[in-house]
Amino acid sequence: MVGLLGGGQLAQMLVLAGHAMGFRFIVLDPASNCPAALAGAKQITSAYDDFEALAELADACDVVSYEFENVNADAVAWLEERVDLPQGSQLLRISQNRIREKTFLEELAVPVAPFQKIITEKDVSAAFDMLGGLMLKTVTGGYDGRGQARISSTAQIPEAFSTLSQAKTEIVAEQFVHFEMEISVIVARNRLGEIRCFTPAENLHKKNILTISRIPARLVPEVSEQAQNVAKKIAEGLELVGVLGVEMFVLPDGKLQVNEIAPRPHNSGHFTQNACATSQFEQHLRAITNLALGSTELHKPALMLNILGEHLPLLLEKLKDLPPEAKLHLYGKQDCRSGRKMGHLNLTSDSLESLLEPLQNLGVWDADLLNKML
Repeated sequence: MVGLLGGGQLAQMLVLAGHAMGFRFIVLDPASNCPAALAGAKQITSAYDDFEALAELADACDVVSYEFENVNADAVAWLEERVDLPQGSQLLRISQNRIREKTFLEELAVPVAPFQKIITEKDVSAAFDMLGGLMLKTVTGGYDGRGQARISSTAQIPEAFSTLSQAKTEIVAEQFVHFEMEISVIVARNRLGEIRCFTPAENLHKKNILTISRIPARLVPEVSEQAQNVAKKIAEGLELVGVLGVEMFVLPDGKLQVNEIAPRPHNSGHFTQNACATSQFEQHLRAITNLALGSTELHKPALMLNILGEHLPLLLEKLKDLPPEAKLHLYGKQDCRSGRKMGHLNLTSDSLESLLEPLQNLGVWDADLLNKML
């Protein structure tokens, strides 16, 4: 029995992959009828820091994994004393805190953007004077663009600092990075130290939410290999057990800079479901159960498009017009709202450019973004 902390779409896809491998699942999530439960997992409906519920999960499972990083690290530490939890709480503590994360990466000699801890509004002004344009971020919490603000002039500092201060958490200022491309690498490692990377993905965001991933990323071979080596170095430094998403910037000079890490399957890795010999979800389960890692071979170039709440109604009207290469994945979430991830679409083709016209004709996704990626 595999236990999952968090029952969202990532847990749902772990369940779907795991059922084919003979695993059974029980998920702990505060929302009833969460996506993982819809896929057939048993559910404990409770808060992540409910120790009675955590004990129930531990007693029912052989191994436990978390599907996202916004769970209580102290609760995970308590849980790992009682059941096999291969990812561990230390990885969670690092990835939950942007200052700890960047400090750890610097200690590994992995390049990151210059950053400064912020306590007062004057600290922001000092950071701006030293680093120029900034990304001001909450140190904890925040994802899909939440908990951050770009500062390109001193006039923006008071409002940005005031807004982020409302989160009642620490703040960090990072130098704004002018990049050529955003990419990510999904890396897996098991307890035996075996490491495999998937092909780097090129990512495009709108309003700080991933919209499109193109695989392989349009990189020269040397940079693609370097990106995978960076991901492997981080996996080894963390003594990772499971799957890790590593987000990077490709700078104008071709150098790489790591933006952040995610200690679980990653949105930009969804293409692996239909384009690779092994999906990132199967790979994560292989890693945490100490099976040999699967092949990460990319069978065909791929495109992944997120289906957000604003996309879903029109897409459902046009299902018959989807190109034959399309594989639709919907999560079954009840509350459809703008900016919420409701599903994704994977497409594979020897010529990704041939997908531009049929996708534009659907009218679901921004035509300019499609043009940039195709």
